[in-house]
Amino acid sequence: MSDYHIRLYEDSDYKVVRELFARGMNEHSHEAFRHAISVPRNWLFMLVMFLVSFWITGSISMPLLVLITELIFLWICSTYIYSSYVDQCLSDDMLDIQKYYLQRDGCCFWVAESGGIVVGTVAAVPSSNPRVEKNTELKRLTVARSHRGKGIAKALCRTVIDFASQRGCEAVVLETSSAQIDAQKLYGKMGFFRTHIVHLTCCTGRVLDFIDLFYRYDIPTNRGNI
Repeated sequence: MSDYHIRLYEDSDYKVVRELFARGMNEHSHEAFRHAISVPRNWLFMLVMFLVSFWITGSISMPLLVLITELIFLWICSTYIYSSYVDQCLSDDMLDIQKYYLQRDGCCFWVAESGGIVVGTVAAVPSSNPRVEKNTELKRLTVARSHRGKGIAKALCRTVIDFASQRGCEAVVLETSSAQIDAQKLYGKMGFFRTHIVHLTCCTGRVLDFIDLFYRYDIPTNRGNI
């Protein structure tokens, strides 16, 4: 028997939900940093700058300082890309969750509660995709680190799929990032398939080789078999 249950969001959840979302998103900066270091053009640039500094100064201290500065720059970019996204969301749809998700048609927001504590969230909105089919977009999927591996994220995904099915939608779509590796594995196990990817073209995105991934889950025609 599971030690959690999923329910609709309540106003009393506001603070913990926002904090949970912020922590969950910001932790992906570590993976983004690791990826940035592994990008060939980045480590090649660091190697060239290291050698040039050594050739100019003839001392190892300056090249090391240059290398450390470059690593710090990559770390700042990695943290900024997620912290800025969190700030944007907290001042947009997460500013008034009740109004944005529970008072609009086709939208909803759920929390997973365990031991009286909110440990997970997920939301649904009508897809903004201009295609003619009626889709639901899965958003704000977050599970506290202390409660991962218990099937909560899977249950939250299933909640959105059921919600979309009941509304007669054809599919559930979502967007994630290349740094969110566990999320990608989850979506694959749930039956989502990747439709396309988009490389972020801003300066920070190019430096980090940041990629947005788009997934889709087709709801079976026979609703009873999902």
